[in-house]
Amino acid sequence: MNKLNRRDFLKSGAMLGSGVALAQFLPFIQHRRAVAQSQPLRAAMSSAGLAGTWNAQGEEAARWMADLLGVEIVWFDGEFDAAVQRARFDQLATEEWDFVAVQPGAIGTLIEPIQILVAADTPVIDMDTLIAPLQDLPDLGVLTFIAPDNVFMAESVVNKLVEIMGGAGKISHIGGQPGHTGAQARGQGFYNIINQYPDIEVVDDQPGDWDVTRAADLTESVLNRHPDLAAIFADNDDMALAARQVVENAGLGDQVSVGGVDAMPPAIEAVRDGRLVATARNSATRIHSWAVIAGAYAATVGLEAAREAVPFYVLADGPAIFGDIDSNPELADEPWKLRNYGLSSADGLLWAEENYVF
Repeated sequence: MNKLNRRDFLKSGAMLGSGVALAQFLPFIQHRRAVAQSQPLRAAMSSAGLAGTWNAQGEEAARWMADLLGVEIVWFDGEFDAAVQRARFDQLATEEWDFVAVQPGAIGTLIEPIQILVAADTPVIDMDTLIAPLQDLPDLGVLTFIAPDNVFMAESVVNKLVEIMGGAGKISHIGGQPGHTGAQARGQGFYNIINQYPDIEVVDDQPGDWDVTRAADLTESVLNRHPDLAAIFADNDDMALAARQVVENAGLGDQVSVGGVDAMPPAIEAVRDGRLVATARNSATRIHSWAVIAGAYAATVGLEAAREAVPFYVLADGPAIFGDIDSNPELADEPWKLRNYGLSSADGLLWAEENYVF
């Protein structure tokens, strides 16, 4: 493969067949590495806001994969402002790109510039959050949607909070940005669990907009109004850790349980240390690096051929992470019967995340 040009790669891809993913994408990655210097690609990527640690990690992973495949990435930061991201998309839509990948800050705000890009046969990858209503994405021309199961992640963390609460007490929810479909799904997951417990009262539910200062202010406010608060669920780890700091400052660390989403390294460490009760992995590394692979593949074989090979929806899965360890002494000689073999998963997950594979 190291001598293949684009035409040769297309021929080899046809011979390999479209039914076996490994037969397409591993040779493709090898091919791109071989021709990276002679056949560079140029891509535009954008996330909702690089001030968020999840988004920043995604950029790192995207650039790592791009370096591997010979792709120059120009990054357009949405700054957690839908109007800012739209203005930057209006700008990038006037230029030529081999592919574009975006995590929109809000649904529906980028449709017109995306239509311009697709009309120019530019492959567009939707990351993490819906550009438009799901049923409209195929007609919009989006190649693939790579995203986590936000409902699962929220349900997993809230289940742990409810377990610690004993199914009763007061809880608050700090949401993400209202127009962000991932935040909407996490809110749905929150209520999917809470609505099963009539003795749990939701005393506050407001958007934190992914902003740590606002999350801290919301936490301080709800604690002042409800000093008997039992738990807080935040839509991401940044806000959860900000809320946890306010809880600790108020001397309520043993009373108020806090959980978040994304499983960023500081959150995994906080779960291991008992400061957060749970987080769930929204893999920024998988979503962003897979977007680079899909985009580079489409730029190489052509958009229509890529549509046949790349699934429309790709789940970037990840587990819920809890601090408790399954250490049943009766199973000490049969550790395979214990969750995680009776060991903490934290160090291994941190290692995998730092190496862009988790």
